[in-house]
Amino acid sequence: MQKPLLHISNLGVSFQNENGATTALQGVNLDIARGETVAIVGESGSGKSVTALSILRLLPESITRYNSGAIEYYDENGATINLLGATSKILEQVRGNRIGMIFQEPMTSLNPVLTCGYQVAETISRHKKLSAEDALKRTEQLFREVDLPLPEKLVHKYPHQLSGGQKQRVMIAMAVCCNPGLLICDEPTTALDVTVQKNIIGLIKKLQQEHKMGVLFISHDLGLVGEIADRIIVMYKGRIVETGSREKILTQPDHAYTRALIACRPALYPKGTRLPVVADFLTEAENIPVPATMVQPKIPVNNDSLILVEGRGLTVSFAGKKNIWGKVQNKVTVLNEVDIDIYRGETLGLVGESGCGKTTLGRALLLLQKTDAGTIRYHGEPVNDLHRTALKQFRKKAQLVFQDPYSSLNGRITIGEAITEPMLVHGIGANAAERKKLALELLDKVQLLPAHFQRYPHEFSGGQRQRIVIARVLALRPEFLICDESVSALDVSVQAQVLNLLNDLKAAYGFTVLFISHDLSVIRYISDRIMVMRNGKIIETGRSEDVCRNPQQEYTRKLLDAVPELKH
Repeated sequence: MQKPLLHISNLGVSFQNENGATTALQGVNLDIARGETVAIVGESGSGKSVTALSILRLLPESITRYNSGAIEYYDENGATINLLGATSKILEQVRGNRIGMIFQEPMTSLNPVLTCGYQVAETISRHKKLSAEDALKRTEQLFREVDLPLPEKLVHKYPHQLSGGQKQRVMIAMAVCCNPGLLICDEPTTALDVTVQKNIIGLIKKLQQEHKMGVLFISHDLGLVGEIADRIIVMYKGRIVETGSREKILTQPDHAYTRALIACRPALYPKGTRLPVVADFLTEAENIPVPATMVQPKIPVNNDSLILVEGRGLTVSFAGKKNIWGKVQNKVTVLNEVDIDIYRGETLGLVGESGCGKTTLGRALLLLQKTDAGTIRYHGEPVNDLHRTALKQFRKKAQLVFQDPYSSLNGRITIGEAITEPMLVHGIGANAAERKKLALELLDKVQLLPAHFQRYPHEFSGGQRQRIVIARVLALRPEFLICDESVSALDVSVQAQVLNLLNDLKAAYGFTVLFISHDLSVIRYISDRIMVMRNGKIIETGRSEDVCRNPQQEYTRKLLDAVPELKH
């Protein structure tokens, strides 16, 4: 019987801390054959990344305990490498050479002070014993293979000079530069545009076929893994709960958790339907799903008297190249005479690829980004040149939910302080006790506990932090809310929870929402109307269902085609 490329048996991993040990993995068994793509799916905390990092022993040694099991890699000559028992020297020969890895966040994985070409060439030189010049030539060739533009110039650029998709391609080039037998992809497309995501998936499939690699693909998105996987493994709370072929898992899932992951995707539901979450499928009573309840969607009336926010001719440009004296030689136009109307009570979806100007438009409407030209009106009154007192009042009414909740929370203060601080600034609540009472009510509204008031941001999951940011925003009782990619990096079930929460809060508080995203399936679910943006211009506007069912622009059709679907 032919040996697999990788064999993991009965793997158990725990992390030691001051309070004892926390179990991360229990009894994990999996095989990957040569040329096969195996996907691991599950929510954050299910053990996906711990499994992947255990293969290369990249978990912090001081706190990690491998309680049981074995991880064996079989090279092309049939020799067995026991990775759990391997010395540091053997692991150095395996990492990047026999087993390559693409990490989730390319910006933090690449060294910002070294050129992209040098970082890839360094890996080649280390394992293939090539000269620096030959390694750089090989790097240029690899950049060509991964479809990077102008590779001869790009090898000399630094990570910050590349887009997110380009940085991920550099990481892919680095991972495959030594022709590894196994490629590990840990959430390689999280938070990327759907079109860039589709290109990255296609690239990984192409490289796998050319180099005949085995691939371990980790994701929380079943729609995505349905496009690339031969077999799917479902993990929940550190255990494998189901495994099978792609067709079996996607069409006839046995486990309630797998059914939950499939059912939680917004693409399956019309606007106004409450999205199911994992807990609905994992009830004590025989794992019976709880029926989805309905909320009435708010239908905007296109009446000029009901316009809350109005933008006309909004133009924003940033400085481009500078000469040796620091003088700006050219400007890059990010917003190009954009007109936008947002009606009271509606949710307006703004969709487009990275760099199209979505975030800049949102920040301009909140007066966080100065415009070169154009006017902004709020309740019919111009707000471009508000003085200090009036600007403070506007800031109270118009709020922003950022994309990354961790970086938008101060890690040194408790979430209780984070929520009560804006109340203090804007004079809400007579005293500290009243503000604390209001903060506790808000925590309850966003489904968090009173005990969380005294905790710090690092003690929460990504989904919980996003709820904290929403609670902080609601503390000011805003009329207008901009959500900037606020669910893009969340697990599908956590994403469902946050979308349900936004719909519930909108119904309760009656605020107006501009929802910015690159994911049309989310935009379609939550929005009354959709605006499609490209290269700093609005190219299509219409009711949500009209735009998604009958797009008028080729670019909109391209965005819709790039959304991953479950293919049986």
